Parts: sequence; structure tokens; C-alpha cells
Amino acid sequence: MVDKIVFDDHSILINKFDMDIFNGLRRISIEFPVKSEEYHDITTLLYKGEFDVHVPAKEISFRGKIVEYSTSVTNLYESEQVGTFQLTLLEVKE
Repeated sequence: MVDKIVFDDHSILINKFDMDIFNGLRRISIEFPVKSEEYHDITTLLYKGEFDVHVPAKEISFRGKIVEYSTSVTNLYESEQVGTFQLTLLEVKE
């Protein structure tokens, strides 16, 4: 079971994980909760758009970019809020 993904050197605990192959490249879709206290750090990381992706449970590593991104809450600056982030990453050809 995949419960963690690593972007660059930042670990994220995830609730959902799907992986397939799209045009010969790995495509990963994930869902994870983000608390208001970690919102700034997570969004700053995600704004980079492209990362070294590591899935420890699958022993998979690749360079990936965000191709889809959504969140259930647009303002997590209010204390004690939790939003659900959904991302789809596509492997970058090197």
C-alpha cells in the first residue's frame, strides 16, 4: 500500500494513489490532506511544478511535473482547517 510520496526531499502522507502509463510515461494521481499549519509550505513546494518524485513503497523514482491540481478549500490560512489536495503528475522525458 502506498501511503507516502516524496517530492524533492519533502515527504507527503497520502490517502489515495493511482499509477498508469500515458504515452509511454508514468502518470501518478494522488490525494492528500493539508492542514492550515502546513498550507504555506506545501503550496510553496507545489508552485515549483516539477520535482524529483520518489514512491518508496513501489521503489519508483522519476522526474515529474504537475499536469492537474485541485483543492477542496481555497483558504487554508484560517486556523485548524484541513483541505484535500489532488494532484496528477506526469513523468518528464529526460
